[in-house]
Amino acid sequence: MIKVITYGTYDHLHRGHIRLLERAKALGDYLIVGITADSFDYARGKINVEQTLMERIEAVRATGLADEIIVEEYEGQKIDDIRRYGIDIFTVGSDWRGKFDYLNEFCQVVYLDRTQGISSTELRAKEHQLHLGLVGESPILDKILRESQFVNGLTISGVCTDNARQLSAVLQQMVMPMSRLNELFDKSDAVYIISNPRHHYDHVKRALQKGCHVLCESPIAIDSLQLQELRTLARQQGCQLTDSLKTAYSMAYFRLILLAKSGIIGQIMSVDATCTSMTNLEMSDDSDMPYLWNSIGAWGPTAMLPIFQLLGTDYKDKTIATHLLDKHADFDTFTKISFVYPEAVASMKVGQGVKSEGELVVSGTKGYIYVPAPWWKTDYFEIRYENPANNRRYFYQLDGEGIRYELVSFAKAIQGQRPSDYVTEAVSDAIVSVIADFYQKKDVVLI
Repeated sequence: MIKVITYGTYDHLHRGHIRLLERAKALGDYLIVGITADSFDYARGKINVEQTLMERIEAVRATGLADEIIVEEYEGQKIDDIRRYGIDIFTVGSDWRGKFDYLNEFCQVVYLDRTQGISSTELRAKEHQLHLGLVGESPILDKILRESQFVNGLTISGVCTDNARQLSAVLQQMVMPMSRLNELFDKSDAVYIISNPRHHYDHVKRALQKGCHVLCESPIAIDSLQLQELRTLARQQGCQLTDSLKTAYSMAYFRLILLAKSGIIGQIMSVDATCTSMTNLEMSDDSDMPYLWNSIGAWGPTAMLPIFQLLGTDYKDKTIATHLLDKHADFDTFTKISFVYPEAVASMKVGQGVKSEGELVVSGTKGYIYVPAPWWKTDYFEIRYENPANNRRYFYQLDGEGIRYELVSFAKAIQGQRPSDYVTEAVSDAIVSVIADFYQKKDVVLI
């Protein structure tokens, strides 16, 4: 008996897939089809897959061509499978030609010509065209432009800013002044907003009134009542209103949260997060200040994210200690916030005029999780115990700082008419509530 094995994602199974499976089947007597797991696709940067693993398995099973279906879950599994199942022929599409020549050591490798003119990528792009407008002054807009190229069907419709000098030459060619904001909304299905947080409420409200879905850099607003008003408007308009917090979409961070919640370090007793960067405030004149985010606005949401996701939002007490720039009453160069929970504590330090080690430490009754700087875009973390021999290290691929995964999730939320669960409304509300207290000088101690 000649055994043949092939692998694929098989998202939105089409005639090209079926033709490839038919030709693979004809190479031998028994065909094994490996279907990539969601987590494996995600880890290797294949982020546009829309169907679940079970849906893809059932679609391949329904063709009647596979004698056996297995799941591909890790790098290097192909060699293990070839040995385990006694494979004679490994086959895959010709677009992978040369990529799997190393398997010739274990079996025969055959590259099959693909059916021309059809692919899952093209099908997804045609079905889900999404025009995204950009609003704001941050150089991060250039990263959004770059990462949007990895999202099927997503195109940038334009950018509105009053400070184009921070943007690349490519984006500057697409720039419109803020006075033409409604014009951008008219030609966009959705917008990404990264203007100064003081302007978020106005920009988000105008976008929603125009029927645009909104991905807004957290915090969505700096007042809790304004946030609830925007949520109500979004529901009335049938629009998605989502926090942009790229860290939440990082595979390493996501796995860290799941492991911590599983009890791997016991009961969580403390979460400590630090986020700082050096902004040359002395060199910034008054004309620059409207575009500069203060420390609590720039770093607060990121630092609060693991605290609220791991310990919840029902803390008993908090204290905000902050150092303000004399020249600008709301501009903090450094802020530390301490939270007290019924059975845990947490702290966050953020600063644009102070430099510290940007690490995250989650302490538990059995061990602790350590994430080195910069933890907010990590691809690596450690779980440490009293006995170092039990320590574990975790590595995950991070593409585009998490931005491309965030854009894919936002697009899927729009297409599926369901909110993204990477940053829940409860967490978003808690972030805005703390930042609102900062501006209202509630629970604030000046240092």
